[in-house]
Amino acid sequence: MNNRFLSTLTLVAFIAAIWSGCAIAQKDEHKDEQVNKAICVLVPTAGNKASGIVTFTQAGGKVKIVADVAGLTASAKHAIHVHEFGDVTKPDGTGAGGHYNPEGHEHALPDKAMRHAGDLGNLTADADGRARYEITVDNVTINGHKNPILGRAIIVHAKADDGGQPVGNAGARIAQGVIGIANPK
Repeated sequence: MNNRFLSTLTLVAFIAAIWSGCAIAQKDEHKDEQVNKAICVLVPTAGNKASGIVTFTQAGGKVKIVADVAGLTASAKHAIHVHEFGDVTKPDGTGAGGHYNPEGHEHALPDKAMRHAGDLGNLTADADGRARYEITVDNVTINGHKNPILGRAIIVHAKADDGGQPVGNAGARIAQGVIGIANPK
């Protein structure tokens, strides 16, 4: 091989390496981008009829959570929690694992600062079995460094969370859904 051919081959390899590196850099460019909106579509677990939408909006160090749920027991309270896994393949909701608790706190209701990151409190259904619930928390982020919830699950339970140990005595899981990135539009 002549020197000119080797020089051309080396130049082509060099350009390909730089181009490949740029493509990788572009692909990972948004990897750490802050997601400010998330959504969870709740579907009923086997034998239940609860369903709804939960939205998450992050502003600074706080996340506003709004749940609109139907198919609940009329005029009753129902626990709502973030669970550790976004696995909704089990018909009874157990694929989602336990409450999301990355800091190892005891279970508590939202009025306590030291609680599971997933402890969101209770929905209160009206006479038609519908509930709208809003809470703003500062112990999670959507996909930030502090207790990220993206890709985890929301579980709605059959009974109220009474704050008891270890998980609030909330009963069966009646609805489940995975927290995903919301369409910004």
